Amino acid sequence: MRIGVVTFPGSLDDDDARRAVGIGGHEAVSLWHGDHDLQGVDAVILPGGFSYGDYLRCGAISRFAPVMTEVVAAAEQGLPVLGICNGFQILCESHLLPGALIRNDHRKFVCKDQKLRIENTRTAWTSGYDEGAEITIVLKNGEGGYVADADTLDRLEGEGRVVARYLDGNPNGSLHDIAGITNERGNVVGLMPHPEHAVEALTGAGTDGLGFFTSLVAASV
Repeated sequence: MRIGVVTFPGSLDDDDARRAVGIGGHEAVSLWHGDHDLQGVDAVILPGGFSYGDYLRCGAISRFAPVMTEVVAAAEQGLPVLGICNGFQILCESHLLPGALIRNDHRKFVCKDQKLRIENTRTAWTSGYDEGAEITIVLKNGEGGYVADADTLDRLEGEGRVVARYLDGNPNGSLHDIAGITNERGNVVGLMPHPEHAVEALTGAGTDGLGFFTSLVAASV
């Protein structure tokens, strides 16, 4: 599959995401924030970083990038889209996912190997995992606390749309220990931790994140 990785001003993990796409067996396609063309890709990744310096609000400016007009329209038609960290924030600002990401409750940047439980394997990005699988991938954020109103949280829980949940302690104050969520259709996923940093044993982070990049094949079979 051809998977587009968008670079915004301030993206930091776009190279890592493209590398993870290749290790996962796909072709990575570089997309630019100012483009109006997704180049016919089969899926899109919005990578981590500090797009536009996180000025105004994390992801709030990127929402208006020309490429996001195309991403939103394609996602609404079923194109798989994965937002990682800053990408998760952009998806929320673009209203492809509900809720918001706010400053960590302890007001400090966190960088650590984080244990997660995969709660939903019915999405395009998690179908390669076993439901309930416990994985460890890298977490690094300063504004990673997921929040939403009570009705939204009830809907996410009731519809099984929590994709991943923090284990062994909540690192940023996310409500319900939420580390990632999906839309109703299951093609759009936002994840605060970084699976692209856990795709090869050489880095020391293990390979637990690789499933996010191989799941697309399983979902398409």
